[in-house]
Amino acid sequence: MARLKVTQIKSYIGSKQNHRDTLRSLGLKRLNDVVVKEDRPEIRGMVQTVRHLVTVEEVD
Repeated sequence: MARLKVTQIKSYIGSKQNHRDTLRSLGLKRLNDVVVKEDRPEIRGMVQTVRHLVTVEEVD
């Protein structure tokens, strides 16, 4: 199964509480944190919510 590498590239300061909670749920705590998650619809939806704060790469 494919995996997604999610990197936080912008600070969550000044963003909505929902966006902060989504970043925490993804496992991102601070700037330049990187997590690798399974490519599932739930994770894609979370990434879509905070797309302006993160970058996403597909990893094999």
